Amino acid sequence: MFEPVYTIENECQDCYKCVRHCPCKAIRIVNGKASVIPESCVACGECVKVCPSHAKKIRSDLARLKQLLSSGVPLHASIAPSFPAYFPGIRLGQIAAALRKLGFQGVSETALGAQAVSRKTGEFLAATDLPLVISSACPACVDYIRKYHPDYTRNIVPVYSPILAHCRILKDTYGEETKVIFFGPCAAKKNEADSHPDLLALAVTFATLDALLQEKDIHLIEEEEASLEMPSAEEGRFYSVEGGMNDTLRDGGKDVRYLAVSGLQNLDRMLTFYYGGQGGRKIFLEALACPGGCVNGPVIPQGFGGLEAIAETEKISALQNSAQRPVQKRIEETPAPAPLPVQEPTEKEIAQALARVGKFSRKDELNCGACGYSTCREFAKALLENKAEDAMCHTYLRRNFQRTSNALIRFIPAAVVLVDESLNICECNRNFAQMVEMTDVFDALGNLNTIPVASTLPDFTELFESVVENGGEIEKFNQKFKDRIINISVFTIAQGKSAGAVIQDITKNELQREQIAEKAREVIRKNVFTVQQVARLFGEHVADTEILLNEIAGSYESHGVNK
Repeated sequence: MFEPVYTIENECQDCYKCVRHCPCKAIRIVNGKASVIPESCVACGECVKVCPSHAKKIRSDLARLKQLLSSGVPLHASIAPSFPAYFPGIRLGQIAAALRKLGFQGVSETALGAQAVSRKTGEFLAATDLPLVISSACPACVDYIRKYHPDYTRNIVPVYSPILAHCRILKDTYGEETKVIFFGPCAAKKNEADSHPDLLALAVTFATLDALLQEKDIHLIEEEEASLEMPSAEEGRFYSVEGGMNDTLRDGGKDVRYLAVSGLQNLDRMLTFYYGGQGGRKIFLEALACPGGCVNGPVIPQGFGGLEAIAETEKISALQNSAQRPVQKRIEETPAPAPLPVQEPTEKEIAQALARVGKFSRKDELNCGACGYSTCREFAKALLENKAEDAMCHTYLRRNFQRTSNALIRFIPAAVVLVDESLNICECNRNFAQMVEMTDVFDALGNLNTIPVASTLPDFTELFESVVENGGEIEKFNQKFKDRIINISVFTIAQGKSAGAVIQDITKNELQREQIAEKAREVIRKNVFTVQQVARLFGEHVADTEILLNEIAGSYESHGVNK
């Protein structure tokens, strides 16, 4: 089975944006491709939201959903209170009607479980001596604390999350054979389904539900509202908004300060810099992984989940305390720490890793963050953990590129020059400086940078202008330049920004060619003279022979007549 969040490697574009945004740095880069490290991931889904090439995916579980729908077992749907963010303008009754068409026997609200969780949380707050109490509502936050701040696991309320509490309610009401399927914006709920299969059969995102409805040609906007099997939720519906849980608890205890934090980076800061009950009151910390709450979950489309969704959620949520809700039994669960094994590298190992990417002193550590890590030292640790590659360091790549390009330009036997959009030289080799008779300047400065190309190649400035402006390549052969003959090829590097030229001095070749041609002409002249001489001599020889033969023939004829 796939993990809740995974990568389609062929789609990955090695931008490292997932590394940059992952609060757990649960990403490994191999050959420029990013993959999720399952044991480090808490399935917050942040990488899914930020991946520009959509290579990060949340496991759909559509095949398992179809299998359950065709199995004949009684299915009950639990709808997350964040549905207005994904299905704006759609009422809960319309979703219930569509789900019944799909084959669900019942539809209910996850918010009912949230109300039960608030009631239990209020009781715990009243009884505990802990100066800091952290909500159990968000499974991504709970797993994050268990793995990355395990000492605070004991501060988590020992109560189920709202979905697991709702599953318990549904099974107590409709029987243990009932299978519950959750629909919401969350990836971390899949971890809950995987670890509590006896309670939660499947956790499916709104996106997967939407795909199934389209496949079945069911249109929510056209559905008549259907009633829910259980009573409608009230204040629990506001759980999907940051601070919503606190609204269900706020009047429950006068010695409690209620705070809310969303985003795992912010939760990390709070726990890192918390020094224990300094204010005299207990602190209750409502912790949500998604910034702003579940209305901004990883499958909520960009541009959704804003103030309009919050206002719609508020409109259908009661403003009241959950303290008077009936006590729900069997929803207690004490989370256990699950710290990740950490082997802190030595300073020598970090220094060696930094040296691999050309960083030998503190001033070399730019901490630019392009690799996805906040500091160069964090990147070095990732290198040592085989989570990162040298090529992720952009300064290292740029220096390598510059060294390679400089070496190529330097050792190319032809003259090479590069110009910027202002047609000023930005790079050249010594062969070019020698050709334009500026070797003294080049040897003194190491370059001819900022010198206008027009002052060195005045007869060819138009070629550079044309190529920079229009792109392409222009070649000119056998061009006269001072006392030389050259071939020049001007080409685009970045249209509108830069161009380059390779210039070959073919003067010697032309002289050699002319010398060879002259020798050939001389040989031809000698051959012609020889042929002429042979012809003349041959002609004279033929004439003499003809006279001799005629005389002999004549003598024979006269002798015959006399006889």
